[in-house]
Amino acid sequence: MPRWHVIGRVMAVAVGFEATSSGAFSVAPRRRSSPRSFRLAVRPSSTTAASLPQTTPLPKHTFAGMVEHGIRERFGDHADRVIESWRLLDQDYEHQEFVGSGDPETSNCHQWAHSYVPGLSIQEFWDTAEFGWCQRLESKYKAIRKEFLAVTADMERLTREGNNVWAGALTEDASSYGEGWKTLVLMNRGRWDPVNVNLFPVTSQAIHDCHVPAAEVFFASMKPNSAIQRHSDFTNFVLTSHLALDIPYSGQNKCRLTIGDTTREWINGQVSMFDTSLMHDAVNEADQTRYILMMRVWHPDLTEAERNALQFTFDCLETPELVSEDPGQRFLAEREVQASRSFPQIKRDVSRVVGFGGKAKGGAKKNKAKASTGGGRGFS
Repeated sequence: MPRWHVIGRVMAVAVGFEATSSGAFSVAPRRRSSPRSFRLAVRPSSTTAASLPQTTPLPKHTFAGMVEHGIRERFGDHADRVIESWRLLDQDYEHQEFVGSGDPETSNCHQWAHSYVPGLSIQEFWDTAEFGWCQRLESKYKAIRKEFLAVTADMERLTREGNNVWAGALTEDASSYGEGWKTLVLMNRGRWDPVNVNLFPVTSQAIHDCHVPAAEVFFASMKPNSAIQRHSDFTNFVLTSHLALDIPYSGQNKCRLTIGDTTREWINGQVSMFDTSLMHDAVNEADQTRYILMMRVWHPDLTEAERNALQFTFDCLETPELVSEDPGQRFLAEREVQASRSFPQIKRDVSRVVGFGGKAKGGAKKNKAKASTGGGRGFS
């Protein structure tokens, strides 16, 4: 049975798009507002790049075939790699490749991806100086942090008014990813959460104004003295980016992230970007909770048409009527998708939102997280 269960889990994120348990061709809409946690993974078994299997057009009477037809109809030959990726997923293909320069038996530079677009470059950490949106977002750090600390200080109000506030990993993932990893989502699969956007208008507006090429955006916490075990996010067509918001003992190497064989610490106010289709892990050795703004962003090697084609697949998974044979259903579905992907109207007085509350520590840790209902970054 083809793999519609997560192929890039978190968020997995984003940007991040999780699995169904009903099978590959289920077309039942699945509403989610929080990203799924990463799944623990052992080192992939293969150490060299495998040859990609041959693919053929998917049957038009199936949901997967209708999505493929929709991609081809909208984007033509410009989306060939996306269509190949979609077909590979239907075959339950897992891309496993060693991309390091050392000993494959001891190195963590293994790429493992179920959602795999061929031909995308691989780097452990990307140079954020090459991307203008990274510098623009860093310039908004103080305002974003101020809002975050103020809003999360009043956890009773935030929990009452917010949507899936500090949701944890799904039950099946909690033991591997850790109970201390929680999320609060602003965008999932390219769709803004209007409730949470209006609770964090400064942050949301900054993401929008800085033109972050995001498919997922959410706050993430990591409890004190905890670790996230080595795993892959199983998707290579999005990268993961963090804006370090509130890092305990920033600069003292207490909070670290390892991608492949490279380890870096989070530094308050800095944006980092890395490839989480590589094996990676994280640690918080501090006695305080670590908070970041996490973004799933499109891989820079993707063309605009490919990004749009991938977004179309996500939209189809959320709104299957996009590929309905009924023109009326398609029309209504397209309107729904367009509305959900538009930046929400900010209804709150930003100055009032930023002004309420005090320090943010404590409250978030006391909140009992709701069960996560979705996420990931790959097809599902």
